[in-house]
Amino acid sequence: MDASIAPASRAAAVTPNDSAIVGARALYIGTAGDVAIAPRRDVDPVVFKSVPAGTILPVHAAIVALTGTTASNIIALF
Repeated sequence: MDASIAPASRAAAVTPNDSAIVGARALYIGTAGDVAIAPRRDVDPVVFKSVPAGTILPVHAAIVALTGTTASNIIALF
C-alpha cells in the first residue's frame, strides 16, 4: 500500500511547542479546544477553533504550536 495513504502505524503524545518539529500525518485531539498547526516549518500556524474531543484532524502537522493551542491530550499519528 502507498505509505501516503496507509493507516497510521505509530503514535506519540504531543506537547505543544512553538518550534519543535512533530511531523505527524494526523492528530488525535483528546480534550476539546483550539489547535494551532503549522503544516511546514516555514509557514505560520493556522488555528483550528473549538475542535471537539475525540476528533482526528487529517492534516500534516510539522509543528503543533503552544501559542494558540488550548486543546490537550493530543496524539500525533505517523
